[in-house]
Amino acid sequence: MSFSDTRKWNAFWIGSGETLHDWRGEVLPAPYFRQEFDFRGGKECRLYLCGLGYHELRLNGEKVGDCELAPAPTNYDAHAGYLVYDVSSLLKPGRNAVGVVLGNGLYNCHTAEAWHFDKATWRDYPKLLLELVVDGETILSSDDCWRVSSSGPVTYDGLRNGEHYDARLEFPGWDAPGFDDSAWRRAAIVPGPGGLLFEQTAPPCRVCELFPMRRLECGTWDAGQNIAGRAELVVRGTRGSTVKIQYGDVLNPDGSLHWDDIARFVQSGDFQTERYTLKGEGVESWHSRFTYHGFRYAVVEISGEAEILSLTAQAIHSDLREIGGFTCSNPDMNALEHCTRWSFLNNFVGIPTDCPHREKNGWTNDTQLASDTGLFHFDLAESYREWLGTLRDCQRPNGQLPGIAPTSGWGYNWGSGTMFDTILMGIPRRVYLYRGDSSLMRENYEAFKRNVEFSASMAKGGILKFGLGDWCHYDPSRAVAPELVTTGWYYYDLCILADAAELFGFREDAARYRERAAGVAEAFRRAFSNGNGSYANDEKTALAVAVGMGLCSGEEAEKTAALLNRKMEEAHYIADFGIVGAKFVPRVLAEHGYAESAFRIFTQDQFPGWCRWVRNGETTLLEDFAGNFSHCHIMYGDLSAWMMQYAAGLEPDWNRPGFREVVLKPCAISSLNSMSAWYDSVYGRISIEWERTREGVVYSARIPDGVPGILQLPGENGISFTNAIQTVWKGEAR
Repeated sequence: MSFSDTRKWNAFWIGSGETLHDWRGEVLPAPYFRQEFDFRGGKECRLYLCGLGYHELRLNGEKVGDCELAPAPTNYDAHAGYLVYDVSSLLKPGRNAVGVVLGNGLYNCHTAEAWHFDKATWRDYPKLLLELVVDGETILSSDDCWRVSSSGPVTYDGLRNGEHYDARLEFPGWDAPGFDDSAWRRAAIVPGPGGLLFEQTAPPCRVCELFPMRRLECGTWDAGQNIAGRAELVVRGTRGSTVKIQYGDVLNPDGSLHWDDIARFVQSGDFQTERYTLKGEGVESWHSRFTYHGFRYAVVEISGEAEILSLTAQAIHSDLREIGGFTCSNPDMNALEHCTRWSFLNNFVGIPTDCPHREKNGWTNDTQLASDTGLFHFDLAESYREWLGTLRDCQRPNGQLPGIAPTSGWGYNWGSGTMFDTILMGIPRRVYLYRGDSSLMRENYEAFKRNVEFSASMAKGGILKFGLGDWCHYDPSRAVAPELVTTGWYYYDLCILADAAELFGFREDAARYRERAAGVAEAFRRAFSNGNGSYANDEKTALAVAVGMGLCSGEEAEKTAALLNRKMEEAHYIADFGIVGAKFVPRVLAEHGYAESAFRIFTQDQFPGWCRWVRNGETTLLEDFAGNFSHCHIMYGDLSAWMMQYAAGLEPDWNRPGFREVVLKPCAISSLNSMSAWYDSVYGRISIEWERTREGVVYSARIPDGVPGILQLPGENGISFTNAIQTVWKGEAR
């Protein structure tokens, strides 16, 4: 799929007529657009709409579809996404009316914040492009005959700030035929956002789950689950009374919201705040349209006379198809799986993000660190494809990438580097491993080549010092030198680029990058190897990177892995590392026969570690082990993939992409009595269970028809099977 398409539009971009040239700091209400038209019948009725920043489409008095926060954010002056709606069942013979409400979203980010989206080159007031096609013929298109009003009930909306709604300003019937719009003005034909248009075919955002909120003794409302989304308010009261709702994921001891760690980067306007003004006509219900929040708790304030009848938390995220998961006999690990799943979903609202409250930014490193977990759990290929297209749009001519995508221009010279840039080929490589689809690798190949050349321009003697190291170590003074991590990732980038080149038959590229990788590996060993398996200062991450990145092998790798295991044992298995170690330490241990140690890291209950989070009642993963920052991050979320790959034994393999041959290498962790995992490959469902009995460990597995399988148990030859197998293993757990 190309990131752009060749669709020819028979429509004009239209807006309300206001321009940012005249802007004096005012945030205008959301514009409402409408047009009536005649419909004479037809079979295939498709409505094409790009409404920026976010849109809500209505037809004959009804909302069209169940999408939320559409379209997904992009670098709008490079590409913008449109949606296609099937409206066949909503059109009626004769007179019809279409209405569109537009929100600001990231397109008109008017908030002063740390990432400067208020200065983005694409920024403008909301606008839309719409075309209705019936049986191949355009019967309606946006132009300056449409009517628009900027005095509607959505009086304010900001992506990181919130939304204000005054129900007294509603236009009853505005989206139905016969509405008197004589007080509305004509829409203005305006320039588009500047980017090429493409159809967004990735799963859209939807309201995917509801959580009735309960009122605590302190008056704060609790959803019981940390989510990304909003609360639906049901209220009754007098006209003009207002309800203010503020959202957060942590409470102070007095029950107020603890915002210190999540609001500090938003430098103007409210933060995660909604205001609803009642019209005073009995029971009223409302929720915001054009923003979302990261929250578990809500604080409600009432001005005037009003009674809150209920608050319901609506979880909003990309409606990803679930394709895998596990459960086991350890309740802490099951709770961590729950936290990981919700952290992933809360951070996939149109694009993959770092957190759903403070930033909502598409941080590349968070996404690539969690991509194994994502691909084991969800069908992500198309979602990743579209977002990687946005990342390519952000690439500078010299190959440099920012740390976030989309970007207004922020994030190139800090918060990026090889550990982040890997994502451009790392995720396509993983999609190939998990789903057997190489097209993402091919789409990103040339862009990744340019990025690797940028890394080469920053490397001195094969050592690269540009970029963050083992980020979020609980004791930064003890973290491994950043250049060890960035150089290791530079080597890895060269290797996966060479693999891609070989896959596509680019022999000269493959040879060149293999040779360069060998040079970087030698420089890495000269700079960091102490001999006898020791690297740098023997910090856990240093040892894990050396082995996990393939910078040592054979006997040397075994010595390093053994040293890592000994260091973890001496440290009582605390998570003595940052996000890089969190990815590689457990994997290296498991790969070299120390899966028991890796599992103990996840489940020991001392600081620093994962288990303390769930013991303290967290429902999502945190940004740091101490809990000082965001309480909904995904960058520590590889533990779920670890359980699938090592404890369950479902191993993705470059030589068997897409699990076209299933090799199961389950690790019967001694502290577990049972485990069950499943995964829907492109060929069908793979499932495996194991349970300890008096006779031994009973293994049961099922694989799709026509797919060969091998069950590899410790110390035994692999057992070939088709369809299903059950066997008892009487050996000791490795």
